[in-house]
Amino acid sequence: MAKIDIRRPHGKTVAEARAVVDAVASRMNEKLGTEGGWQGDTYVFARSGVKGAIAVSAADVHVTAELGMLLTPMKGMIENEIRQKLDEKFA
Repeated sequence: MAKIDIRRPHGKTVAEARAVVDAVASRMNEKLGTEGGWQGDTYVFARSGVKGAIAVSAADVHVTAELGMLLTPMKGMIENEIRQKLDEKFA
């Protein structure tokens, strides 16, 4: 299993950052078929082949994920996509 671990500082309030994560999670649900929900300030998601979390704090957003064997070869591409979205949404 490949693991993804990315932190991105942000200048938003926790509520603003959560709203951004909500929008991203909604799109992720539509596009990738993930299911998830909030556990405190962490959005936990899963689908076949991947499980992960997006934790929001006053200082940063922390994305973690575990990829199954079928998605492991795509780890680099997935990490790049996550970094691009974080740059776009939290710049």
